[in-house]
Amino acid sequence: MAFRNPVRQLTSRTSTISKLAERPTTSWWQRSSAEQLRSFATPVPPVTQDATSSKGPTAMVFMNMGGPSTTDEVEDFLSRLFADGDLIPLGRLQNYLGPLISKRRTPKIVKQYAAIGGGSPIRKWSEYQAAEMCKLLDKMSPETAPHKPYVAFRYANPLTEEMYHKLLADGFGNGKGGRAVAFTQYPQYSCSTTGSSLNELWKWRQRLEGKAAGAGNIAGGGNDGTISWSVIDRWPVHPGLVDAIALNIEDKLATYPEEARKDVVLLFSAHSLPMSVVNRGDPYPSEVAATVYAVMQRLNFSNPYRLVWQSQVGPSAWLGAQTSDTVQNYIQKGQKNLILIPVAFTSDHIETLYELDEEVIGESGHKDTVKRTESLNGSPVFIQALADIAKAHLESGEACSKQMGLRCPGCKSERCAESKKFFAGQKTGQTFAV
Repeated sequence: MAFRNPVRQLTSRTSTISKLAERPTTSWWQRSSAEQLRSFATPVPPVTQDATSSKGPTAMVFMNMGGPSTTDEVEDFLSRLFADGDLIPLGRLQNYLGPLISKRRTPKIVKQYAAIGGGSPIRKWSEYQAAEMCKLLDKMSPETAPHKPYVAFRYANPLTEEMYHKLLADGFGNGKGGRAVAFTQYPQYSCSTTGSSLNELWKWRQRLEGKAAGAGNIAGGGNDGTISWSVIDRWPVHPGLVDAIALNIEDKLATYPEEARKDVVLLFSAHSLPMSVVNRGDPYPSEVAATVYAVMQRLNFSNPYRLVWQSQVGPSAWLGAQTSDTVQNYIQKGQKNLILIPVAFTSDHIETLYELDEEVIGESGHKDTVKRTESLNGSPVFIQALADIAKAHLESGEACSKQMGLRCPGCKSERCAESKKFFAGQKTGQTFAV
């Protein structure tokens, strides 16, 4: 979200990674975006419960914030976004302020989406990543095949409700059981992102499949014929994620003169959080920092670096330092060689294409030396990492991580408590949720 203070403006691979790291001069994954788009997968036919292997089929559901694919979808997108107290807490006035802010913001945000091609590419990239990952999984984990890709966005089409109806239409649930994996595309967990998406998934599960817990054998489905869910809720230091980010940094560093390369400052930029969310114990800041440190380890700490934050919304205090301010401050100090690195985003969207490229870099006055790394998008290294994460999860038999079962110490949301209990309880005897 290119919403800088809108009140005023209202990842276990072993040898695979090491082999990939030894890149030839013209690496096969360094294709241009246009070339990657031409190789997009054809639509995957529906999977039904008649097409099972020993533990399949498996629905792989990519969860993300989403973005409007066209400018006509901007107002609805903003309305849903500002109505979500998990992401943008506006207190008791949420129902009043949310629609007011979204309506006031729409014309400006429409122009921003128009500037990046008329809409967000996040759906295109999400569907591509999910489909390509499932192709790999069919080969890597034949016992849980076929793997069917789905995308569920929190604020844009395809919404969680639409995804769940498609699951049911494709033969999951409705008395037939089946397994589905909610795979967050936020590598670092936050109650405002992954938590909000899981709360929405839980809501539609209860509405469309009833309030029965559905606990039982994850591979075979709920005892009552409902879908058995498991969750990949975070993966901040997975070697594949780390390697994909590091490779993009190395590529961008190579564009600077060799004598200046080691002094380029690396600025890892992540979506910020309100301090009210941070102070109640949200794990997001520490998990983003863990990703940054792992990437720098992979780079042998070759350059000075900082973690900075972008996209703050509303009048309250947010986690800083702000990305835009940091760039301006370093330039004023004479440091003009800077690389911005999206560290919490798995593909391009308005935060990278407009906020970083057009606002932060475009307004820096030094577009030749202030640069941004490529987003993960269609990177085969990244998509292999997604498949590795999914395979490990499917083999583990776990409903979710132990971390997910632990609520923030200052959490007072009963919806969050019930959602966590439900997903943790999808494996018999696993109901930890404090």
